[in-house]
Amino acid sequence: MGKYDLDELLSELGVSESTPAAPTPASTPEPAPAPMPTSAESTEAQAPVAGAPKLGGEAFRSIYTPDDDDTATRGSTDIGELLIQRGAVTAQQLTLGQTVLKQSPGHRLVDVLLDQDDVNRNAVQTIVAEHAGLPFERLNRDDIDAAVEGKLLQRLTIPFAKQHGVLPLRIEGDRVVIGAVRPDDVFLLDDVRRRVGMAALTVVVVSPDDVNAVLEHFGGGAVGDDVDIDDILGDIDEDDVQVHDHSIDEVDLEKQAGESPVIRYVNYILQTAAKEGASDIHIEPGEKKLKVRFRVDGVMFEAMQPPKAMAAAITSRLKIMGNLDISERRLPQDGRIRATIQSRRLDLRLSTLPTPNGEKCVLRILDTRSIHVDLQDLGFDERTLSIWQRQIEEPHGIILVTGPTGSGKTTTLYASLRQMDKQRLNISTVEDPIEYHLDGVTQTQMHEKIGMTFARALKALLRQDPDVIMLGEIRDHETAHTAVQAALTGHLVLSTLHTNDAPSSITRLVNIGLEPFLVGAAVNAVLAQRLVRRICEHCKEQDKPTEEMAEFLEMNGLAAESMFKGTGCDRCRNTGYSGRVGIYEMLVTDDQLRDVIARNPNVSEFRRMCIERGMTSLRQDGLSKAAQGRTTVQEVLRVTESNA
Repeated sequence: MGKYDLDELLSELGVSESTPAAPTPASTPEPAPAPMPTSAESTEAQAPVAGAPKLGGEAFRSIYTPDDDDTATRGSTDIGELLIQRGAVTAQQLTLGQTVLKQSPGHRLVDVLLDQDDVNRNAVQTIVAEHAGLPFERLNRDDIDAAVEGKLLQRLTIPFAKQHGVLPLRIEGDRVVIGAVRPDDVFLLDDVRRRVGMAALTVVVVSPDDVNAVLEHFGGGAVGDDVDIDDILGDIDEDDVQVHDHSIDEVDLEKQAGESPVIRYVNYILQTAAKEGASDIHIEPGEKKLKVRFRVDGVMFEAMQPPKAMAAAITSRLKIMGNLDISERRLPQDGRIRATIQSRRLDLRLSTLPTPNGEKCVLRILDTRSIHVDLQDLGFDERTLSIWQRQIEEPHGIILVTGPTGSGKTTTLYASLRQMDKQRLNISTVEDPIEYHLDGVTQTQMHEKIGMTFARALKALLRQDPDVIMLGEIRDHETAHTAVQAALTGHLVLSTLHTNDAPSSITRLVNIGLEPFLVGAAVNAVLAQRLVRRICEHCKEQDKPTEEMAEFLEMNGLAAESMFKGTGCDRCRNTGYSGRVGIYEMLVTDDQLRDVIARNPNVSEFRRMCIERGMTSLRQDGLSKAAQGRTTVQEVLRVTESNA
């Protein structure tokens, strides 16, 4: 067997060679003689060393002294069961952690539990310390400079401490006391020993909350390659974002602001989007970078670039918030997040889509403040507003609002419904999905997967004696036929179509399969609309158009000197635009047009006839608003067709 210099070992342990052996009491009988060794080697091994303490003496007890209940605690190999017994986690939290653990190879159960928002991390770490037979310490956040050894932290480096969850707390004699979130990682402790330059370590268990707080104090919130996330998140308060469960209970995302950089970064994205007035958030993973883009006033712009390494974590965080399956990465998923951001109640529609570089996430922000707009504030001119108000007061017929996605159709319909007398009328809607809740209105969710289609829901509503019905969209022949029958039997039906202009809606219904004479008899009016960006009032000034633009304005009967533009300022992100206003094209069917529709005209012929009868096109309405200084000619040309 190998030989060791016990004197050298004892010296390293701090025991002097001159330490006298403990005297033997006189009353203690002499020990029985040892058995004869079987060989010279065994005799040498059993020979006592002068001045050496007995094994298990004070030198060894100074290294480790077990508590009374230490054996029982360390004997419990199931940390999950111990956490349940001590009340550190609930059975539901443990089950969720075990499920995530199965889908996350290479992780520990404790790590998964610590990542859950509603877990008491201090309680968990206390049990982890007991299980490992180590003390648990809380750091003094009121005096962080005294809570850690600054010089050793510089040797350890803040990125290393952040990545591994370790802190040099203090020096005791010739030992350094290390606070570790994961005290069982022996390879990590060896690395720490080399970095701090001290051979002896004493390990204590600390909370990840305390580690984050200390590192944030020293400017160490970085999680990515070259982006200082902590610097970005410095203004994010604890109560900025709250996520609402599908039940009544609320979950506060920022209750522990420093617990997880991913949670805080997702909250930062949501908070920034709300401040900017974004309608959509696009999180797009690329081959070498991750982009976060916002759609503000209908135009996309890149808002931030998180570290590429955070892509999967951000996606998983959003999926958890939307109650989606985080293990499913190959199929698209849709979810809903209810959140309160800076006292604003928002509904977020989450959609994920697999791509070669990861899952792209799109969040559509539904702000109840943006939907509560009166008809007078949508941008109608007096003539169009008067016609539209008369149309929604009709007792029966079909009223259509057309335009692409994001053109404000739902806002117009909701504003129209709010103007109706809800006490006197029975108003019902069928939507996919229900974007906003209206008081006094019966709203029905469409579920195509279980057979709850627009047509089926509409037939059910007709048996409940409705006065006004709003359909989310007319998509197929069955829905269109049922809507026409409802309109012809004394109901007012409001719905949407995806067409480019108002006259095209008539031919679309015919192409769906309706008889032209039924379309002419049922449709009362069609409103086509777009949204154009409004000139920022804070940097608005008169525009000096180019010669080509001046010629275009002259051809359309507009004065070049009446044009305005925004020069760009801090309030509009230097775009020159702030907010949006609608431009409209109103088609009202009279007896003559009904006769024309019954003959099934082509689109171009029917459109020409409508303009001859006084219909104002989208482009004409947009140029009129440009002449009023509400938008720019360039913006109108961007959203309208050349034949408009």
